[in-house]
Amino acid sequence: MRSMTDALRIDDLHVSVDGNEILRGVTLGVGEGEVHALMGPNGSGKSTLANTLLGNPAYEVTQGRVLFKGEDITRLSTNQRAARGLFLGFQHPEEIAGVSVLNFLRQAMAVRRGIDDFSVLEVRMKLIEWTKRLGMDQRFQERYLNEGFSGGEKKRNEVLQMAMMEPEVAVLDETDSGLDIDALRIVAEGIKEVRKDRPELAILMITHYQRILSHLTPDRVHILLDGRVVESGGPQLARTLDERGFDAFRERVA
Repeated sequence: MRSMTDALRIDDLHVSVDGNEILRGVTLGVGEGEVHALMGPNGSGKSTLANTLLGNPAYEVTQGRVLFKGEDITRLSTNQRAARGLFLGFQHPEEIAGVSVLNFLRQAMAVRRGIDDFSVLEVRMKLIEWTKRLGMDQRFQERYLNEGFSGGEKKRNEVLQMAMMEPEVAVLDETDSGLDIDALRIVAEGIKEVRKDRPELAILMITHYQRILSHLTPDRVHILLDGRVVESGGPQLARTLDERGFDAFRERVA
């Protein structure tokens, strides 16, 4: 049975970038074991929210707070958030030449577990297990991080990282961006596989479109417009949005 505790709580969050307010009082909570979808058009503040949750210092929190399992993490660094178990899957994962997937994960897992070093053998064995479960070539671990990866490979690598890092909360920023129908299905199945292993994992999916939700049904859907959540509801809200578009909700923006 799922806990009623909010693994991630965003409370009246106001965020400015270069003096311009982008988020204007975002409030939502994601319970343990739940999947929530945050949907909004370009310019609604979705990427600002993702960067704020990451702890990007360019995004200034002027009001409100972010709670992780009850702890206020609003002022914590990115590394401190990661160590507690907050994971962010990027919309556009960066290429890191000369750093293999194996070595990147070894360093990231050391941060997550709060140790100075991490056994290469342990990481390699865990990678073998998860690449098999996710249907990935085991040679993938020797490639440089995201260098020469297709869009689908980059997103599957994000799912692999999520599996390896064992987070408590995962924020997936437009994981469906740039994926064709087959790649989208594969990525969604990968997320489901991770959830089998960690049913308590809380997921906040940030997306433009309803299409990934046909593969991964959310518990709650939130619509973000002009820096505010203007509507929240069950999975049917995504279908309503798909039929009527974002304009149907603009009158609710104060």
